[in-house]
Amino acid sequence: MKLLISNDDGVFAQGIRSLANGLAQVGHQVTVVCPDQERSATGHGLTLHHPIRAEQVEDIFAPSVTAWACSGTPADSVKVGLFGVMDSPPDLVLAGINHGPNVATDILYSGTVSAAMEGLIQGIPSIAFSLGSYASREFQGTVEFAQQLIHTLEKNPLPEAMLLNVNVPALPPEEIQGVMITRQGIRRYLDILEKRLDPRGKTYYWLAGELMEDVELLNAPSELDEFMTDVHALRQDFITITPLQYNLTQVTELQKLQTWSQTLKIKI
Repeated sequence: MKLLISNDDGVFAQGIRSLANGLAQVGHQVTVVCPDQERSATGHGLTLHHPIRAEQVEDIFAPSVTAWACSGTPADSVKVGLFGVMDSPPDLVLAGINHGPNVATDILYSGTVSAAMEGLIQGIPSIAFSLGSYASREFQGTVEFAQQLIHTLEKNPLPEAMLLNVNVPALPPEEIQGVMITRQGIRRYLDILEKRLDPRGKTYYWLAGELMEDVELLNAPSELDEFMTDVHALRQDFITITPLQYNLTQVTELQKLQTWSQTLKIKI
């Protein structure tokens, strides 16, 4: 298959090198376009006020991989790949392998998920891969699962374009409990904004966050209740696959708001 791969950890990250080389090794045509430095937690930011530059890189990836380092964000990188580098659209847009999990509300900030989401916005099925540990650098298990998943999609394409958010436990294969289709969970953080002074006496701020709790969805019972959240499944040592979309409309509340809105009075 023809693949475009990006990330948010930058061109020198071990995760993207492992993924790109591993997929090229089994015969896929791989193009890498990713940020030239770490761009974690940039969300779906785009570069609009200065030029985006891309330079071809060598000696980082396998010889069969065509790779470019982009001065922009993960979403910029995918746009550059699709419209500036590749001569035809890829079969899949991939992102990762991220150093650390991307689950629950973390995906709203994730540059990895946003890179894959940019592919979906352009109508291309996309997958975001993350390793469920910040400390581990054992990416081979995630690479092997990516090879298996893409082989499956090659034989049995998705019924429609979507983004699959994949998180793989940082465990030996024999300790992984299986693969589970999950729903997005919720995480809550205590945000901390520290006010500091630099050596010249000028104020700056340092943003941090402390995980307070993982909670289940708080909505009324629905057909989604039979699916475990990505947070809980990953905690139980399952590989999680969560289908995502970019339409954020809260469908279940449309009718309620329609009735409610009729009580609003607008005077002109």
